[in-house]
Amino acid sequence: MIHLTDDDVERLLGGRSVLPVLRDAFVDLATGDAAQQQRVRTDAAGVKLSTLGAVVPRQGVLGAKIYSTIGGRFNFLIALFSAQSGEPLATLAANAITRRRTAAVSLLAAQAADARGRRIVIFGRGVQGAAHAEAFRAAYPEATLVTVGRDEGTDMRSVLAGADIIVTATRSATPLFEGACVAPGAVVCAVGSSRPDTREIDDALLARAAAVIVESREQTLREAGDLVLASVATRERLSIVELADVLAGRASARNADDDIVLFKSVGVGIADIAVAGLVYRLATGRGD
Repeated sequence: MIHLTDDDVERLLGGRSVLPVLRDAFVDLATGDAAQQQRVRTDAAGVKLSTLGAVVPRQGVLGAKIYSTIGGRFNFLIALFSAQSGEPLATLAANAITRRRTAAVSLLAAQAADARGRRIVIFGRGVQGAAHAEAFRAAYPEATLVTVGRDEGTDMRSVLAGADIIVTATRSATPLFEGACVAPGAVVCAVGSSRPDTREIDDALLARAAAVIVESREQTLREAGDLVLASVATRERLSIVELADVLAGRASARNADDDIVLFKSVGVGIADIAVAGLVYRLATGRGD
């Protein structure tokens, strides 16, 4: 069994895209050839332990991500096992994996929703804001990309004018902008909140969304304040589809060019384990 640090992960992945292994894993989830565990959180005296995981037989691995949250700071670790023998294969520091997989899943969702990618606006200049800027810039090299800090006092209507991809990657507890400011046809990737008491997106945007793509219906409806805090009437009108089904061609997120699509991310185990499996194969000379 080996241990891989965040530096090892960055070195092994380099400029490699993790989209192919993520796409395969989500398609397997749709067909029942993979499975994932819902997140479990345990806390006492301000110290939180969270776990989530997945079984991904086609990629030869299963595992769990375990992480601590103390004072708003996260530290991630993945335990990876063989899907053939069951033996432990590796432990991986997973801060880098978490950063990469989150941005890559947002990109997968945007592409699945046929995002045009001419003007991209990213809210948040932290770790995830930077990761999303890197991923979306690589995928849409001709796009105008604007990053916005949460507390900059920006004129939202002006900054969102013409934006066809919007990413919210902040720790805001309240909506960042009015949903009326979002242009028809836009794809909004909301990744900042995975708690039921915080939200980045308002009811107005939810009401305008033709579809809401989620990684896991069960986990999202339990964790995502963007949906949990919406009015009952708004929630009842939502058309929620799972990303796995969209990628497998079993569901559609967009039926017309002017449809607004919301991707509400909370982070799921299958994404972590799929990327960890790729990193392990690269480390052992069996990379894709």
